[in-house]
Amino acid sequence: MWLASGRSRVPAALWLLLLALREAAALDPVSVGLAIGVVSAFTGYLSYEDWFCRFAECCDAERPLNASALKQDLKEKLFGQHLATEVILKALIGFKNNKNPKKPLTLSLHGWAGTGKNFASQIMAENLHPRGLKSNFVHLYVSTLHFPHEQKIKLYQDQLQKWIRGNVSACPTSVFIFDEMDKLHPGVIDAIKPFLDYYEQVDGVSYRRAIFIFLSNAGGDLITRTALDFWRAGRKREEIRLKDLEPVLSVGVFNNKHSGLWHSTLIDRNLIDYFIPFLPLEYRHVQMCVRAELQARGAAVDEEVVSRVAQEMTFFPKDEMVYSDKGCKTVQSRLDFY
Repeated sequence: MWLASGRSRVPAALWLLLLALREAAALDPVSVGLAIGVVSAFTGYLSYEDWFCRFAECCDAERPLNASALKQDLKEKLFGQHLATEVILKALIGFKNNKNPKKPLTLSLHGWAGTGKNFASQIMAENLHPRGLKSNFVHLYVSTLHFPHEQKIKLYQDQLQKWIRGNVSACPTSVFIFDEMDKLHPGVIDAIKPFLDYYEQVDGVSYRRAIFIFLSNAGGDLITRTALDFWRAGRKREEIRLKDLEPVLSVGVFNNKHSGLWHSTLIDRNLIDYFIPFLPLEYRHVQMCVRAELQARGAAVDEEVVSRVAQEMTFFPKDEMVYSDKGCKTVQSRLDFY
């Protein structure tokens, strides 16, 4: 018996062999290679790479970005962040459509905890590599976990360079996410400056198609101040534009001693392409988060529960009670009580 799929016709027995290999707990390239060799003998055209990539994740450097899917994900999953949505779309679409970028794309996301920075980085990762944060080509570094000791800065710098060099050598479109940048010891991140600069190659490796994403609470006070000024003036938050925040944000982060980018050459040399502000979330945005979490759990959206969870959150400033002081960060844990 033969099974047809597209232009290939493969014996059913061989399909069963390949499927059995796919289900194996530990699948090694040699085993796959042997199976592919047998199939190739029958088909005459299948390559090792074609089949291996069906069983293991491969780096598809030419994989196009689905702009519509990215836009939909940001619209449906990221609440109250019109600026971040707009800039992320513009940055990723422009970068991925450029066949010959002059430098890697570098984004720095800023705002208080719970405003959606980590969620946005997850959405970007999933749209760049199908397995998202689980991908072998998406690398997450957490300052307090990977770089905890101030006296080991030189060691961290050397390790970071080796990690990035090795991963980009394996996949030119690798994504690197640095979380808790505000807790990173100043100077550590400057080690990657050569990789973010306008060099065609560094020691034989091109970094121009890689993406670097920084996540930080630093600058949250500056962002909140601007948002409050708009609110007190009776203006909608959607009227806030990037030009209202980006200049003061970059300067504020550069001069913030509690920021991993304090006096960083990355800012001094203009190697960060976008400083993306995440606005503080209002009551209605917290409600949106509760509804989304209920739907994610497969539960019916009960508006009474939505209101009760949102009302349990604390808001600031004390006299005006406009913004959630934890954003949507504790929504999941609070829902566990209902």
